Amino acid sequence: MRPRITHPKTAVTTRATAALAVGCAGLLLALAGCGSPSAADGLSSSSSSDGKNGDTPPKAQAQSRAETARVPVPRGAGSRVPYDFNGDGHRDLVIDDLVKAPEDSHGDDAGIGIVYGSDDRPLDPAARQLLSARANAAKSGDTLPAAFDAETACDLDRDGFTDLIVSTDPPYNGIGAPPVPLQVLFGSPAGLTGKAVTVRIPAKARFGNEWPEQPVCGDFDGDGKADLAVTASAGQVTFLHGPFTRTGAPRSAELLPDGGPYLYAPEPQADTNRDGYDDLVAATRPHAPGQAAKGTLLLGSAKGPARPGGAYAFRAEELPEAPLTTTARTRTALLDHGDYDGDKKPDTVVRTYRGERQDLIALYAAGNTDEPVVTFSTALFLP
Repeated sequence: MRPRITHPKTAVTTRATAALAVGCAGLLLALAGCGSPSAADGLSSSSSSDGKNGDTPPKAQAQSRAETARVPVPRGAGSRVPYDFNGDGHRDLVIDDLVKAPEDSHGDDAGIGIVYGSDDRPLDPAARQLLSARANAAKSGDTLPAAFDAETACDLDRDGFTDLIVSTDPPYNGIGAPPVPLQVLFGSPAGLTGKAVTVRIPAKARFGNEWPEQPVCGDFDGDGKADLAVTASAGQVTFLHGPFTRTGAPRSAELLPDGGPYLYAPEPQADTNRDGYDDLVAATRPHAPGQAAKGTLLLGSAKGPARPGGAYAFRAEELPEAPLTTTARTRTALLDHGDYDGDKKPDTVVRTYRGERQDLIALYAAGNTDEPVVTFSTALFLP
């Protein structure tokens, strides 16, 4: 099970007293190349570049677009591979916080980027989708959410296609329990298409007036079906038993007494003691994958993640940097550990970025962090 999808800023927004504050992002950045480190060299930030605003020169932009012209998402028939939204047997990548354009840094959020795996390469940036609130979110009454952020993914309806759980910002007047901000976008042979549905949390499985959030996927009750764990007030956990219906309803739901304001899957294995039940980590502070953090382990059982498991520590790891060509300071965040090339070994995907306008994503094969197998910029999702 993959760690929670995270953003470069590594900030976790809470909704304890108000709806999500929405960061604005309209974006158009000069395209980076993909497929090899040398193809990424166009992402120079030097002010002496021939390109406008120090970005990739026009000739390099045209070449990059030609190399990554969009192709149809491969059609699959269903699989048990994690994060396989189109069911073709290849793991796919989810990306939030796409880069912004210098001239439109205060525009609307572009949405969520999906890059699909293929038979030819572990990730194919040409096979991509852009998910947005306008095109894919469910309305709350007559209102479309402004926020539309990826949280986690698993096959909730057990049809062989991974589903994506997203967080939104439905309107809330501050009275009583807030609406559920979580939505599910179901996978299909064509990938993630159509409209999402709101996760249905029965009243008996909610407590207090805090926003239900921090969803974590896992087979916590060991029945072979994906469940969801979600936060509730006073450190409790809302446990939603799978499978889910296509209307977003769980098979059943209940409150569990122990938890925390932040929930995560253990790393690297969700079943820490190998007893057939996935486990859960509750924390008092946010945790970014690849960084050290402390929490409390909640062991899975026939009743869900309800057995105390003691203290838990996320270990820090040294990350390879994507070969982003820039003379300015950059940061690197871990996006995922997962098997993208089918060798049953976890590969590493990182994102190196300079501010909000330049980034490069790199996939490194297991055991080799010297040279990435695939590189691309999230600017590829732009028109």
